[in-house]
This record gives sequence, C-alpha cells and structure tokens, in this order.
Amino acid sequence: MSTMLDIQNISFINQKVDRYRLFGQHFTSEDVFNEFILPEIKDKLYNYKFVDLFGGEGNLILPILKNIPEDKRIEYFRKHIFLFDIQSEIVEKAIKKAEDYGIPKEIASENIKCLDTLKNYPEYLLNDDLPVYHITNPPYLYIGYIKKHKETQKYLQYFQGDNKGYQDLYQIALINDLNHKIQKMIYVIPANFIFSSSGANKIRDMFFKVYKINKAIIFEKKIFENTGINVGIFFFERKDKISIHDVVFEGLKISDTNIKKRTYILTPKNHYRAGNEFEDFVEKHRAKNPLSVKFYLTHDEVQSNKGNKSIVVVDANDFSKTRYAKKEIKVNEQLYNKIKSNILYVRTIDTGSLDKRAGLYIIQEDFQADGIIVSKPYRTHPIQIFLNPILPIHMQYLLKDYFNLILEYLREITDSEFMTTYKYSDSIYTRKYLGLSQVKKIIETFPWSILNQRMENVFYKLVKEKDINKVLKILKENL
Repeated sequence: MSTMLDIQNISFINQKVDRYRLFGQHFTSEDVFNEFILPEIKDKLYNYKFVDLFGGEGNLILPILKNIPEDKRIEYFRKHIFLFDIQSEIVEKAIKKAEDYGIPKEIASENIKCLDTLKNYPEYLLNDDLPVYHITNPPYLYIGYIKKHKETQKYLQYFQGDNKGYQDLYQIALINDLNHKIQKMIYVIPANFIFSSSGANKIRDMFFKVYKINKAIIFEKKIFENTGINVGIFFFERKDKISIHDVVFEGLKISDTNIKKRTYILTPKNHYRAGNEFEDFVEKHRAKNPLSVKFYLTHDEVQSNKGNKSIVVVDANDFSKTRYAKKEIKVNEQLYNKIKSNILYVRTIDTGSLDKRAGLYIIQEDFQADGIIVSKPYRTHPIQIFLNPILPIHMQYLLKDYFNLILEYLREITDSEFMTTYKYSDSIYTRKYLGLSQVKKIIETFPWSILNQRMENVFYKLVKEKDINKVLKILKENL
C-alpha cells in the first residue's frame, strides 16, 4: 500500500457519549471503507461472504454494493452480505441504508439481523462453501471500566469461562472468530492491541499462534469525537497451521502531520508486543549491580511511622484546579530520612509540552515539597521513587538526567511504540504513558556501581552533553 494515502478528506461520524459508555461502540465512517478497506477486497467481491457481526449502520460492508451492477445487487446481497447488531434501532437504520442501495426491505431484513453476536455466534454462516470474510469495528470497552460502572456490569458475562482473563470486548470478538476458524478478517480496533503490555498479553499469545497480520494502518490522531483512543485497521489471515513464530508485517502510522511506514516484528518472547526494541535494550544493558526501585509513599506507611519530625508532602489524591494539595506531616526519624533521601519522582504521562514529557523529575523543584503521599495509588499520578541503596543527592540528579536521556533515545528509535498511547490533545506530539515496570527497567541500566570519582565526572559530562553514543559505549564496556 502506498505511503501517499490521501487522508485529508476523511471525516468521521460524531459519537454520542452515552452510546459509547453503554455499548462501547464507534460507528465507522464509510470513508474508512472507501479509503482503506475497499482496495483490499475489490478483486475478491465474489469469493466471500462479507460479514460484520457488529455492523452498526453498515458502513463497513454495505458500500460494497456500489461496486455491483444495479441489476445484480439483490442477488449479490442475498449471497454475499450479512450484517448484525445488538441494537434493534441501529439494525433498522442499516436496513434503510440497504434500501438506499436498491435492496427491498423484506430481503434486507433476511440478512441484516438483531443479534448479540458476542454471546450467540451465527454459525449458520459457516455451512456452505463460500467462506466468511469478517470486516468489523467491534465494541471496545475495557473490563476495568465495565466493572466500575453499574450500567455496563451486565457485560461481565462475556468474560466468564474460557474467556476469563481477556481484558476488552474486542478481544472476545477476536477469540470468537479464532474459535470459528474464520480465514480472513479486517478489524478496526484499539492500536494498543499490539502496543499495550498486560492488557493484551493473553489475547496476543492466543491469537498469534493462529493468525498473522498481513498489514496494518495505525492512526496516531484523534478520529473519534468522544474519545482519545487511537485505533488501527488490522488485516488478519489465518495461518496454515498453528505456530509460535515472529509476526512480521508492514504498517502505516498516520498522524495529523505525516505518514510513516514501519516494519513491525512481534516476538513470542515479548508476548507479540510491538516496540520490543525497548525490551532488547534494557535486557542487554542491565547493570551488574542494578539499583532496587520501589514506588509510592503510602498513607498507610506514614500512619505506621508517626513521630515528631515534620516534613512537607503533596497529596497525589487531592488535586484542585492546577495543583496538588500540600500538607505537613509528622513522622519518625527513620521515615523522615527515607523521604528526604529520595528526591526523585516519576511522571508517567506526557503533559503535551516538550519540557514535561514522561520521565524522572525532582520533587522539590516541581512541588516545593519533600515527598508525594498517596492513599490510593494510581499509575497516572506523580509517584515518588525509593532507591536501594540510597544514592547521594548529586548522584540522583545524574540518574534523573541519564534516565531521561535514555528514555528519549528509546522513544526516538521506536517512535515511542513501547509506550501506551494515553490521550489525544492539541499538543505537538501524541501523549504517551510510561509503565512503572518500564521505569524500573531503565533505572536498572544506570551504572552507579562503576562510577568512581574519575568515571563519574566523565559520565556526568557525557550525560549533560546528551552524547548518547558515548553514554551507550560506557554501558557496553561495563556489562
């Protein structure tokens, strides 16, 4: 596929927030079909049944009829087009759209049906020689969200039995197709299907034993009105036999400013996660005596270590307007020394500005406090880090600069693909989330134990000058 795709005129149907929250659906514009899907299937229109099990108003398969002569459309529709949706009012809209293509209502109603296909797979579609080609934009709703909201808890039923452990509704759709041995699928789903860590490990481990990706289109731009979720169009094909091998494919990344072509290599060792250059780097450069890292100063720890030593902290669970609440607490000498001796915190999320990307920062400089306390830990809050052994203060400054240099280097060589896309905004780059396990692994590459006075001065100078090549050379020489 050409990297010169014209994406300037793609428009997307606005979404209602309540529909997303209740059903997890995003109705894909017909323009996506015309721009990205039709070129893939236009020479195969008579070779398959084209099915959308989560069809919405039919934008992903009904436009096929434009490519069929009008006097042949009814016959073609009966044999080749099948559409389902869980919502009866949406099914009626899809039937009306089929009528606009010249399909009589009574015939359209035979192949466009109201059905909960996550629960009841229409197996009758598999009963003849014409194979199914599943083209769909399934519901995507994270199980964590489903559990927290009463109106969505009914969807927990989909995660029972053999589906236990999957993390999103779209993953149930994928595994249903796998179990029914569908040969070809085109899915519009969250791009974090290949980029996230624990949230998609199980589905990737299961799915990529059986399927390969022929190509993918990743949108690093906001294309849905009500959500910052970035999506990809994935072109799947079933393998000839089950195998545990690398999944290699070409992908296009489309942002507001450019289109990039990349070759992706998903390895079984890393649960088929994209951006495995990160894992290769931290594994290869892990220090001989790595620092031990712990996260969070918890309210429980403070309560267990009360004393008469005063210290100023900010409360990560108490944010109002533009700042975190600041408070003075009294602790014993042991906890006082622990807090005062660990001056760094991790910002796990890009702010959108160049000077406050994800990375390590100094608590005192940003909050005018000594520590960051939490009653309920959240990965997206500023998080104080505690090192063992405790480093001298000047060495912690060096660690901060080193960490941020290495992080930016890894972001550059991977296009930040080892990080999870967080949220879209008007910022000049796509905001990303850095996992705490990734923070730990980068810190573990810091060669603190070899930095004697002479070596420390050399290393400090190279880090300050951001001479990444010479920094990497020192790391390699001291493995």
